[in-house]
Amino acid sequence: MNNLPARSLENEDLRVFVAVVRKGGFAAAAGELGMSPAYVSKRIGILEETLAVKLFARTTRRVLLTEEGERVLERTQAILDGLDALMDDVAASGGEPRGRLRICASFGFGRNVVAPAVARLAAAYPRLQIRFEVLDRLVDGAEGFDLDVRVGDDIAPHLVARKLMANHRILCAAPSYLERRGTPATLRELAGHDCLAIKERDHPFGVWRLRGRHGQETVKVSGPLSTNHGEIALRWAVEGAGIVLRSRWDAQAWIDAGRLVQVLPDYTQEANVWAVYPQRLAGSAKLRACVAFLQRHLQASAGA
Repeated sequence: MNNLPARSLENEDLRVFVAVVRKGGFAAAAGELGMSPAYVSKRIGILEETLAVKLFARTTRRVLLTEEGERVLERTQAILDGLDALMDDVAASGGEPRGRLRICASFGFGRNVVAPAVARLAAAYPRLQIRFEVLDRLVDGAEGFDLDVRVGDDIAPHLVARKLMANHRILCAAPSYLERRGTPATLRELAGHDCLAIKERDHPFGVWRLRGRHGQETVKVSGPLSTNHGEIALRWAVEGAGIVLRSRWDAQAWIDAGRLVQVLPDYTQEANVWAVYPQRLAGSAKLRACVAFLQRHLQASAGA
């Protein structure tokens, strides 16, 4: 890498390289980019030939960055960040966001709430190229996503967060369950009930922290059923399997229909909706415009 490459670097090759690093393999990167694994391998080969270095040490199961690859990655990310910033500045001067935007959210919230908002965002700004993914885990800001729309107030300090919408979780159960097992009168009584624990993203499994008249209280819950998917737990609750802790936006329609009843209404769990993104994108005009749009749409949908 001491000399300049004989041929010019292709922007696409650099982005393919970063995707392979991020996804840990050619096939996974190909799936993300909408390319064939053979084409990804070809672009990496061209990039290695252009730079005259070996970027990856390939094994039967995964690809690992070489020492030269680590150096190239650092410089590549700086180049791509600079290009994205340039495109962002040009777009901002024209008054319309454009370019790539990768957004993620959790399963149920992403499918039911964020996805419709993203569709409206794409309609409002047709020059955006949006990729939206739902995940069962938190992203750390280094996975290539520009924006994580997440529920919950526990956000790492190295990330930037902007509140999109106020939200809280409530306890609820089906009338059939309460008729069979009785209605808990205190938070402590939940320990003796069938509670539907959810391991979803950053939710502490089997530990419910709720705020009531006397401040925050914690109760350890258990039951014969647990899941990593909130919508499954909610469906189990509707069918009378136990007590669930879910966001009001998720449970309200079932409550209105009489299929669920709020339990211990004095207790709630704050779980606001946030736009979370890496520090390096804090100055992005494109991202600011998109976050402002999502904020307006989500608050209008919630009647905030």
